[in-house]
Amino acid sequence: MRNLLIFITKYSAFFLFLIFEGIALYVFINYNDFQRASFINTSNELTGNLYRNISNVNDYLKLKEINDSLARQNALLRNQLMSSLYIDTAGHRKVNDSVYKQQYTYIEARVINNSVNKRMNYITINKGSLNGIGKGMGVIADGGVVGIVMQASPHFSVIRSLLHKDTRISAMLANSKEGGSFMWAEDMDPHKGLLYDVANSAQPHLGDTVVTDQHSLFPIGVQLGRVSNLKPKTGGFFLNMEVKLSVDFSKLEYVYVINNKFAQEQQGLEALQKDE
Repeated sequence: MRNLLIFITKYSAFFLFLIFEGIALYVFINYNDFQRASFINTSNELTGNLYRNISNVNDYLKLKEINDSLARQNALLRNQLMSSLYIDTAGHRKVNDSVYKQQYTYIEARVINNSVNKRMNYITINKGSLNGIGKGMGVIADGGVVGIVMQASPHFSVIRSLLHKDTRISAMLANSKEGGSFMWAEDMDPHKGLLYDVANSAQPHLGDTVVTDQHSLFPIGVQLGRVSNLKPKTGGFFLNMEVKLSVDFSKLEYVYVINNKFAQEQQGLEALQKDE
């Protein structure tokens, strides 16, 4: 307290100057219409800029929350798509029975680790078995196919990326329905894939869309990319096609894990067939 009094006494002239300056400005502004209007306009502009900057900062801090919310909404919308439904027209005699049954449901998740520059790339997401995710489930993004779940702990899952030397997806040309197999290109370009063993009779064109077919673990019609180059295979009976991927894996943030509700039934039946 004593030091404060000494400080005020030492600089008393300066403090008196500030007080009188403030009084003078108050009188000058309040008793002169032009100066008062100018002061109000300037203060409003400064205040507006301050509020705008604060709002921009708040919006930026809320981006994660907004993105999470959009991902959840997208998952709900995907659950309602016709491609997520299985049509069962047999044995329905009651009017209340529906011919549509839910075959696919989607679980949204956020990417927390990802690689694109290796021969075997994996993706880690922030959802796991507690959210219903299990090994073998397909994973997509808004652009198309992302990969396949390989491991799931209670809170996390590891996905074998489409950018992996062992990933194979049953696919087809969307226009002609001619089927083949899809894999990552051997040159390790994260933007290219290869559709191979397509019948030469397909007559594909540059720009044709490549999608998943009925033999894949994905719903029919999920995009993989577009044909960017045609490469005849030795012998001329089949075609290999270079495909520009529809998903930019370097910018991957949110994905959707596909739960095929009929997968267990199908796998069990196929296992019995193999035993026989």
